[in-house]
Amino acid sequence: MPVLFSEIYPPPAFYFKVAFDQNSGISDTSFQEVSGMTAEVTTESLVEGGENNFVHTLPTGLKHPNLQLKRGVASTDSPLIEWCRDVFEMGFIKPVAPQSLMVQLLDQKGAPLRGWFFGNAWPIKWEVANLSSTKNEVLIETIELSYTYSFRVM
Repeated sequence: MPVLFSEIYPPPAFYFKVAFDQNSGISDTSFQEVSGMTAEVTTESLVEGGENNFVHTLPTGLKHPNLQLKRGVASTDSPLIEWCRDVFEMGFIKPVAPQSLMVQLLDQKGAPLRGWFFGNAWPIKWEVANLSSTKNEVLIETIELSYTYSFRVM
């Protein structure tokens, strides 16, 4: 009896997709790597008067690192690149337009296994890898996004 991909635990991390809000017009969403899907609780230490055996650790909020999307350099007419250009090259003539996006881990048939939603994301860094005459590699660009909140969908 064949083992189904959805029954394999833990699932492999190589088959995934990134989808921006359908209203954004951003459709080129193939990436080599997605990183920064992290949430961390910030804490504050509180010393209780008269208690010398321990210190209370209290939650104060959440922090998220930036989300990084890596891929081969896209064409200049890419909607994602146009969005980045609006932020980095237009001198803030237009207001920055945040987008929502979803990262989904897929099974062998392309059905989502897990998903993470990122709200109010916008580009804060756009990096092109080093050019080198001694390497024979695809030129990689990294788009770093700041976002307001995230949550796991499935």
